[in-house]
Amino acid sequence: MMFRFLLLTALLLTSGALRAETAAEKAGFAPRLLIYSARGPANACGAGCDRWIAIEGQVDAGAAARVGRFLRDAKDTTRPIYFHSPGGSVRPSYAIARMLRGRKAVARVGRTIATACASGTQVDAACLKVKTAGGEVEAELTTRNAMCNSACGYLFLGATTREVAPDAALAVHNSRLTLVVRGPGSERLSARQIAEFKQRSVANADRERAAFVVSMGISRELDDLIRTVKFENLHVLSRAELYRFGIDRRSLLETPWTFETAARPYVHKMAAARHGDGAAFRMMEWRLSCETRTRARLMFVRESGEEAGNRTMVLVAGQEKSVALGKPVRLGRFEVWSDVVTSDAMQAMLAAPRLRIGESTQTAEGKSNNLATFEIDTLGLEPSWTRLLGSCPPDTPRPAAASTNPGATPAAPAAAAAAK
Repeated sequence: MMFRFLLLTALLLTSGALRAETAAEKAGFAPRLLIYSARGPANACGAGCDRWIAIEGQVDAGAAARVGRFLRDAKDTTRPIYFHSPGGSVRPSYAIARMLRGRKAVARVGRTIATACASGTQVDAACLKVKTAGGEVEAELTTRNAMCNSACGYLFLGATTREVAPDAALAVHNSRLTLVVRGPGSERLSARQIAEFKQRSVANADRERAAFVVSMGISRELDDLIRTVKFENLHVLSRAELYRFGIDRRSLLETPWTFETAARPYVHKMAAARHGDGAAFRMMEWRLSCETRTRARLMFVRESGEEAGNRTMVLVAGQEKSVALGKPVRLGRFEVWSDVVTSDAMQAMLAAPRLRIGESTQTAEGKSNNLATFEIDTLGLEPSWTRLLGSCPPDTPRPAAASTNPGATPAAPAAAAAAK
């Protein structure tokens, strides 16, 4: 149960094909593309960033004109743009993408959740009125389950900086041509003439898309892939494809630490790291839960690799404090490390801007080899941990040990006894 979210997310990011734009999926989006300014808590959109531009909903025929007007009035060109859309019309997507390219935009996939719409669906009439009123919308931001599918992907390609979080998805499929034959003499067109016209139109659309993809600095492999995916399906781009095609070239990408409400609340962080010299990536997750208010437990989950030998992991905060995670337990294609975090180590983690993760292997000959060391940030850790503490049970001392010696000292409290 503790690892269900990670498993489902990993499956989502590596899935080959999904159904495209069903009525149920469209129901969760506005019927036309919205663009508005949003403001959230400190560091909501990254270190030092609390304001962003949200683009969400279905791409409609009039979308390019609305986006163009908004961008002309938006003077701050440094704000990142977060996309959440099931797709829509292709041609306005190309036009919007070129606007974003001229702006040198930073694009990310993420859901903007308006605070004023907490009791609604984010797309009901009252909420749409809030988002289209013209002012800044108070909101929260999450990449979890965010998507940019179909025509939204072309908008996304227009940005000069493109970032897809480990728990978000960018999906593609081939376009569908809708042909309407009308006007004087249309009734005299034969089925063959209509089929030939449709064939020419599809060929022109394919050439236009291929030229657009290349003009955005993306590998032709993306267009080759799109041609193979039927309109009725969606192909969620894997992390390796995002990297190989040149869409998101980061070698290490991570989410902020976030508080998750559950039967037993926890704080977690996800990351994907390039593995080896190619485009292979590994999914990872860290989870912090509390046993008491001064004693936490850290779990680290990672996709299994090809390393041999007895491996140990260690997390280092600052210069001295560390959490030794010991040997892993294998669960399917994942490996899980777990250990206690003492109060001192937790405070060091909260104070450090970055945490170092180290891995070592002990060979059959007893030799210890350091395999890898990398860093992750602590963005969001302090506020998330503060929220988690509210659900932690208080420290309770252990009962005094039975003794026939009347001068025996009572047992130390559990938190102190577990200190390392």
